[in-house]
Amino acid sequence: MMNMTNETSPCHIFSDHGTFIIGFSIAKGHIAVAPEALVISLFEKEIEQAGYSHTKELFRIKWTDQVDFDLLHKLVNYNIENKKDMIKFWR
Repeated sequence: MMNMTNETSPCHIFSDHGTFIIGFSIAKGHIAVAPEALVISLFEKEIEQAGYSHTKELFRIKWTDQVDFDLLHKLVNYNIENKKDMIKFWR
């Protein structure tokens, strides 16, 4: 079961069994989505196909963009499965 931290902050971090899964940060023109650099690199083409700009660590969903919930689901599921035996917060 995922847990959320920083409930009162504009940055929301979700973890599973004590390890980071994904973070969301609110900005003026977009929501920043941060699933860690490895996940960005693995799903880079899908992120670009969804029309989102990205850096090494995050991608941005503009307020005017359609949210690709299937992509978000894939990223979260990948991190949960890939990090199931991890005991550290970060990769």
